[in-house]
Amino acid sequence: MNKVERVVAVLRGCRPDHPPVSFWHHFGPGEVAGRAAVQAHLRHLERFDLDFLKIMNDNRYPREGDGPAVTRVADLRRLRTYDGTETTFGSQLEVIRGIVEQTRGHVLSCTTVFNAWTTLRHLVAPAESSHGPPKMQGFDERDDRITQLLREDRRAVAEALAVIGQSLSHFARECIRAGADGIFLSVRDDWVDRPENGPDTYEEMVRATDIEILRGASGGTFNVLHVCGRAVDFAAFARYPVHVLNWADRAAGPSIAYARDRVKPALSGGVDNLKELPCGTPEQVAAQVRDAVRQARHRPILITPGCTYDPALVPEANLRAMVRAAREIAAGAGPP
Repeated sequence: MNKVERVVAVLRGCRPDHPPVSFWHHFGPGEVAGRAAVQAHLRHLERFDLDFLKIMNDNRYPREGDGPAVTRVADLRRLRTYDGTETTFGSQLEVIRGIVEQTRGHVLSCTTVFNAWTTLRHLVAPAESSHGPPKMQGFDERDDRITQLLREDRRAVAEALAVIGQSLSHFARECIRAGADGIFLSVRDDWVDRPENGPDTYEEMVRATDIEILRGASGGTFNVLHVCGRAVDFAAFARYPVHVLNWADRAAGPSIAYARDRVKPALSGGVDNLKELPCGTPEQVAAQVRDAVRQARHRPILITPGCTYDPALVPEANLRAMVRAAREIAAGAGPP
């Protein structure tokens, strides 16, 4: 099988010649946009001979200046709907076009889209110049700012999220038009359903925006839902209309064994991006790959980390062990 056939087999529920494997990290500030971003992705793809490519997106939601775009309720009401091609959206679309021009027909790609709540969390703080793996637990001042906005005007927050969701839906549509095979929608409910906000806040004002974003990407054939953090309602995310479900099965759960008979989309995960990849040995990483396939049993699986990894901390030998272990698993033979 070639790389496209291998991934498509998994999406169709068929066992490929070996599990497709990929992993991703945020590139440096100078590799976010333009030719530098395109080349960074292509080098990463070639260096590790990955089976599919997640296109990173640090060209975040449009804002004016580097300061917080939302500091009070009045700012929420000033947010407008974008058509998905403006400013930073346009920068990301250029990156997608540049990558697809070099990879079309050779590998499938999905591009990152952060959901409406994560985007609002971004807008209430100054623009970030660097990005790394998200923390698995705990809150910070961004969460406190949104909680305060909810206390002041809950309806204004809900309406702002709807505006952001509509803009992101338009952007998702443009990503597919630019050549991406799908989007990699990052969602996280443990930031939302904290006691200070109310236990059903995600259902009340976020889930519909997730579905709206996926509606914008409905023309995609490789849409991935990334469940970040420790999911409060994993089952609700498992019902989303996507082709693949990716989550931190090692660091957050549930296990692949638990999900395999409860999740309709293809499974993606198996390797701990926070522990084994940075701190383990190549043998331990390879063991996680084999264990992931063992847990999946009859379900084909994409071998990936549960989220991004820090390239400054992860030994290259561990990444290569991940690729090698996946490719040593022959179709129908089960894990070695």
